[in-house]
Amino acid sequence: MSPVRYELMFSDDTGSAQDVVIVERTSAKGPGGHPVYADPTGIIRAEISDHNEVRILASGGHQAPTQHVLARRLTATDPNDPAGPSASAA
Repeated sequence: MSPVRYELMFSDDTGSAQDVVIVERTSAKGPGGHPVYADPTGIIRAEISDHNEVRILASGGHQAPTQHVLARRLTATDPNDPAGPSASAA
């Protein structure tokens, strides 16, 4: 079974972290046959393999997928997961 949530870390050409986005598994499969994950807005969509290889998928026109993305699996007990048990409900 694939993980339900990942943290995607987008960086520039220097490798500096620029943005972090939490994505959740959808029912879709990507072109490589792996699960597709999306952020709550549906704008960020990524196919993530069982080896944590990330393929960003275009969700609309005029998008240029980035090449520098790392995926980190989030577990139910991960303190960095904003939806984890240590997160306070708003």
